[in-house]
Amino acid sequence: MGRLIEELDYRPTAMGPLVLRRRWVAAIDQEVVEVILGDEHLMSSLFTVGETELAVRGLAAAAGERLRVLVGGLGLGYTARAALADPRVASVEVVDALEPVIEWHRAGLVPIGDSLGTEPRCVLSHGDFFGWFDEARPAGERYDLVLLDIDHSPRQLLHPDHARFYTPEGLGRLREAMTARGVFAMWSDEGPDDEFLAVLAAVFTEARAEVVAFDNPLTGGASTCTIYVAGPGAD
Repeated sequence: MGRLIEELDYRPTAMGPLVLRRRWVAAIDQEVVEVILGDEHLMSSLFTVGETELAVRGLAAAAGERLRVLVGGLGLGYTARAALADPRVASVEVVDALEPVIEWHRAGLVPIGDSLGTEPRCVLSHGDFFGWFDEARPAGERYDLVLLDIDHSPRQLLHPDHARFYTPEGLGRLREAMTARGVFAMWSDEGPDDEFLAVLAAVFTEARAEVVAFDNPLTGGASTCTIYVAGPGAD
């Protein structure tokens, strides 16, 4: 079986130590790959339904062809991969504040599938997603779909500075960076938040929260997450 934990990379960052590791989970007789930032578990290959459904449900609400997609948060790349699987998607840009995570993908160090760093329709950008919309974007550079998976929820934030995004002003700047048909979708580890839904509804024509259930092999039961979807609504 070898080592129970194999550290694939370790990087000090301004937000704390960042670790990419492979871990053997005896309870399920399986290896999992994890991204750890300080005391926070950012991502695990054991639980990927939410990341995939974020893209699937966001794309289901998006109309048209040759969609321009922005993903906030790279992690192990499951959301970006799911978006690229849709033939209507012309391009995916992924923004992540942690440059080592981008380097892992460009180097093929993330041991899950083909490297996103070699996908011609995918651009990996180092930057702050929450400041990405502080300046107006030209019409030709606006997004048809924005997918966000960074904070644990609109209230459980990885950094206090992120709070400004989850306001009518912050979401308004996001909306201005999107096309008329633009859709915003976001993952949350908590149940639907009525107050956040009201903020979304103040900016977008239509907003809803969809609860996603998935098997939890560690408990033998089911766990849930929430996908928020907001956009122009039905024609």
